[in-house]
Amino acid sequence: MDSQANSDVNNGAVARFLNFIERVGNKLPDPAMIFLFSMLLIWVLSWIFSSTQFESIDPRTGQAIVVHNLLSGDALAGFLASMVKTFTGFAPLGVVLVAMLGVGVAEHSGYINAGLKLMLKRTPQSLLTPSIILVAIVSHTATDAGYVLVIPIAGVIYYAMGRHPLAGIAAAFAGVSGGFSANFIPGGIDPLLQSFTQSAAHIIDPQMSINPLNNWFFTSASSIFIVLLGWYITDKIIEPRLKNTPVDGDTESLPEFHEVTGNERKAFYAASSVMIAGIALLAYAASGEDSALRSSSGSLTDFSAPLMQSIVPLIFLLFWIPGMVFGFMVGTFKSSKDMIDAMSKSMGSMAYYIVMAFFCALFIAAFSQSNLGALLAIEGAEVLKSLALPSGITVVGIIFLTAFVNLFVGSSSAKWALLGPIFVPMLMQLGISPDLSQAAYRVGDSSSNIITPLMPYFPLVVVYCQKYVKGTGIGTLIAIMLPYSIAFLIGWSLFLLAYWGLGIPLGLQSSYEYLGM
Repeated sequence: MDSQANSDVNNGAVARFLNFIERVGNKLPDPAMIFLFSMLLIWVLSWIFSSTQFESIDPRTGQAIVVHNLLSGDALAGFLASMVKTFTGFAPLGVVLVAMLGVGVAEHSGYINAGLKLMLKRTPQSLLTPSIILVAIVSHTATDAGYVLVIPIAGVIYYAMGRHPLAGIAAAFAGVSGGFSANFIPGGIDPLLQSFTQSAAHIIDPQMSINPLNNWFFTSASSIFIVLLGWYITDKIIEPRLKNTPVDGDTESLPEFHEVTGNERKAFYAASSVMIAGIALLAYAASGEDSALRSSSGSLTDFSAPLMQSIVPLIFLLFWIPGMVFGFMVGTFKSSKDMIDAMSKSMGSMAYYIVMAFFCALFIAAFSQSNLGALLAIEGAEVLKSLALPSGITVVGIIFLTAFVNLFVGSSSAKWALLGPIFVPMLMQLGISPDLSQAAYRVGDSSSNIITPLMPYFPLVVVYCQKYVKGTGIGTLIAIMLPYSIAFLIGWSLFLLAYWGLGIPLGLQSSYEYLGM
């Protein structure tokens, strides 16, 4: 009885705190305006700090870091001249729109609808959450596919099963973005981070060689940990809190989950066979050592490999073609015009995101050009270095510092390019290997992805939520995702320390200690 009372008090306190975060966050201006105001603030700060001489060395140049004044005449002229290019060159914009063209055909033809209905029959409701999170984690292999496919589909599935759709979106978002560094399957991010780690290690040991899969065992084990932790948070904290949040969005446009007809079932299996045949053909084309889909080194997972660079177009084709087959077989598409209309409807739903992406692109460009992000990262790392803490505490400090910097600098590779040349040599001198430094960085980099509105896909997730709950704002999403972020940051840090304490290998040819040259 006392235990139950304490639990109710604790749950009430957590709910009140999250409700406070939601209220405060929702009083903020529209995300597009936040990006605009933030860009103007960056301009002012760049002008203020441009006259300050800093002693910290920028590892990219080997010289003292300099803040560039964005209010100078040349900078303002360059801003206007490059505005269109900055917007059209904003990477997430093309990823989302191209993928959604194919997904739109698959959705409006009824192909995704039929697939979801068939899947729902085979997935026990008790295992829905871990299944969603696991799929979200595996989606990292296809770069940004999780943001444009897994997250919105999770909302549809939860709604169809009578559960709150925002809980499904939250679970998928936690897996896709919060569990970004957890995956059973190696992806392009592994060799990318390894390349920065090895370059940083060469500052101390020019002969050191690091395996691209030096964290693979740890990220695989982390997948299980993130699924279990995310499952608990979703079902025990997030969904109970959402039970009083009414679904008042445009749910009429969502698929109606009637029974699959015989014709639909036949069309679904035919369309899916086409998709499988396409995947098999792709696998065959990539299997040869001289395949045009491989990088110059023969790898399929390098970011330079044409296969990795073609993920989004492949998503488009692997949904557009089956969607077209299904639509013409069941009669939802009677002419090519119907298919084009489906793509147009898909683009119409992205209008709000496009507006936000415009201001987001301008802000991120300004933050990068000013060098304020680099200054923040370098100064923070120098403070941590000066503390000279024990190894375990230092590793945890790196995790928390990375999570903080991630609130301002979204790109995983850009942050590691800045922090790696400081963290890796520093920890090598303390006897800590580059493999462990990289693992610690990946934990911190993932944990705070889901609570920063400056993450390029954050506004897109807000749009997904507004489809079900019209009043969803930045504060709503942050309040929903904050329990995941805190739990991942603390729990994953402890998991890494325990993993380290047990001496389980981090990955291929990895180590925990650096013993010197």
